[in-house]
This record gives sequence, structure tokens and C-alpha cells, in this order.
Amino acid sequence: MYGCFIGYRMAAECARNALLQRVMDNKGNAEKFKSDLMKIARTTLSSKILSQDKEHFAQLAVDAVMRLKGSTNLEAIQIIKKPGGSLKDSFLDEGFILDKKIGLGQPKRIENAKILVANTAMDTDKVKIYGARVRVDSMSKVAEIEGAEKEKMREKVKKIIAHGINCFVNRQLIYNFPEELFADAGILAIEHADFDGIERLALVTGGEIASTFDNPESVKLGHCKLIEEIMIGEDKLIHFSGVEMGQACTVVLRGASHHVLDEAERSLHDALCVLSQTVNDTRVLLGGGWPEMVMAKEVDELARKTPGKKSHAIEAFSRALVAIPTIIADNAGLDSADLVAQLRAEHHKEGCNAGIDVISGSVGDMAELGISESFKVKQAVLLSATEAAEMILRVDEIITCAPRKREDRM
Repeated sequence: MYGCFIGYRMAAECARNALLQRVMDNKGNAEKFKSDLMKIARTTLSSKILSQDKEHFAQLAVDAVMRLKGSTNLEAIQIIKKPGGSLKDSFLDEGFILDKKIGLGQPKRIENAKILVANTAMDTDKVKIYGARVRVDSMSKVAEIEGAEKEKMREKVKKIIAHGINCFVNRQLIYNFPEELFADAGILAIEHADFDGIERLALVTGGEIASTFDNPESVKLGHCKLIEEIMIGEDKLIHFSGVEMGQACTVVLRGASHHVLDEAERSLHDALCVLSQTVNDTRVLLGGGWPEMVMAKEVDELARKTPGKKSHAIEAFSRALVAIPTIIADNAGLDSADLVAQLRAEHHKEGCNAGIDVISGSVGDMAELGISESFKVKQAVLLSATEAAEMILRVDEIITCAPRKREDRM
């Protein structure tokens, strides 16, 4: 069994080295690198619901990831789903879009915004005393209690205004009275911003979520150049442009129904994940089963050179690699046995770029077809699959082990 582990590790190292010798890296040429990213995006989207409009969505995904400038923090890319229109109507916008409306009497446009992002109760202008009973002997006493509550809210709003802000975004509800006070002060107040939205807004505007307002100097405000109301389809939304985190952007997905939009979001997220990793590690490989055949060829040669039981594990590793092009052909409804045999023969030629072209149902040139994959992702798959196989073999060994006999301690 130990020889099996050694054989697997030898095969994994050999396969990785085979890929390293064949990677393409266009880090120094911006145009070629962007072309590589487009190819990877198209390849990723080809098998998903967005395949019909993959050119449009590949461009959206590449533009969004290029804005990150090498970061893999996908929190800066927001995805908003709005039913109506077709998938082709989807677009990329810079900054942040909050799925909320601006209230009545509020300013509809604010330049050089100072934003206080908060998670605090702004609905205590009504009598709400839980677990207590208040007895009064006249309506004037009720009015006094309500007046005290209103005064308490007025003081809280004054403390918030003292931060020198012109936009207040709250996670919780803002009742009519505080909203009126904010409107009188010329401050845009946005209520009930969902928690995901409010956290992302704080991140992209460079602010922090506040819940107490006694010390304005300790509260970090968010900033952006412009806040305005926009229309997407039939809905009004609030657009924050020129945000502090310059790489922040929003992808607005349009589609016929919520089901289509959910699937489109998952597909686009997959593409964004792969592209952000490729920007980080710019090495690229051809796709369509080409990397697996390159690795299988080198691992087969290693198996022939290796003596002992280790060679059986290496041969098994090679067979597992060839399973990937076989599955690609089977999923496309093609004759996998014939195609993989053709592919194996092609890969014995020097500098071969052959892979499975599922459109024509034959072996095709992956470089000409523009089918590419990220080296970093392929390497992660290779190494994690090897480790998983080793782990399963170890567990199997433990299960089949005879139980230890208990000694009589009497």
C-alpha cells in the first residue's frame, strides 16, 4: 500500500511538470493576456445557461475582473438580478447599486457624498414598552409619553446629523418622524438596506457600520462622488458612483424569470472565480481534454521506467487522467472510445494541440478553437484529486485492519 502512495505522488509530480513545460504566459503583453482571459471566460460559460450569449457575458466578466487590478476579492463585484428583458440586456456599471428607492421629500441627487452606514433602531417615535404596563388617568399623559419618545428620537437624529453627513443608510426601518427631520436637514435617508447590501456598501465606500453616535470622531464615514436615482426596467434603484474602492462595480443581470436569473448568477460567478485566479497567476493552458492527454502521455512513460509495485499506481493514475476526455466525449453524445484513441495517436506527434471538439464531434485544434483553461485551477484540481484518492486508500486500510485484542487486566 505504501508503494501505491509513492507511485501516486510520483505520477502527480510528473503530470504537474508536464503541464509546466507547456503553459503559455502572456503577462507582459496586455492585449494577448486579455485575449487569454476572454478565451477562458468563453470556455467556462460554454456549458452553462449563458452559452447562447457567451461573447457578451465573457466581455462583462473580463471587464469586471480587470477592474480588480489583481485582487481576488469578489466582494467588490456586486451582482443584481432584475427580471424583465433578455439576458443580452445585462450590463456592467461602475460603483455600487443599492436596490432601494429614495423616499418622498428626499434629495434625489447628492454630489461629494459623506455617507454614514448604520445598523440602529430608528422606529422608537411610537410608544413601545415591552414587558411593562403603563397606567395613565388622562389622554394628556399619553401625549406626554409620546412627546418624550419624539424628543428622544429628535436628540438621536441631531447626534447623527452632527457627523457632518449628507447621506444616512440604515439597516433597519426609519419611521416618518426621523425621515422628516433628515429631509429638513437636506440629508438623504435610506432605510431597510439588507445586510448583504449594507456590508458591501460600507466596504466599497470605505466606511464602517455604526450603531452608536455619541463620538463622531470615532465613526468612519464612507465617501463617493455622486449618489443618484436610476431606473432599471420598471424599478428605481440608487446608484453610488465614484466610490472610494475604485475597483468596485456592479453587474446587472436581466432575464425572463427568477429561475433563469439565479442560474445566470451561478454561471457568471464561476467565470469570475476562474478569471480572478488567472489574473493572479497568469499561466494558461489549452482545454478540451488536451492537458489530461499531455499528462497521461508523460505519466505512461514514467510507469514504463519505474520498477516494482509503484508502476501499477502510476498506470492507474494515467488511466484516471484519460477518463476526463472520455467523459467530455460521452457528455456530448460522441463515440468516446474512437475519439480518445484518435487523441492518443495525435498526442504522439510533437507540439500537438489536439483536444475534443464537441461541436464538430471530432478531434480538433484547441489553439485554433480558442479553448483555454487556467493553469492555477487545473493544478489545484490535480493535486486535490490526488490527495483525496490517497485519503480514501488510507481509510480503506484502516477499515480492513483487524481489531486490537484487549489484554486481560485482572
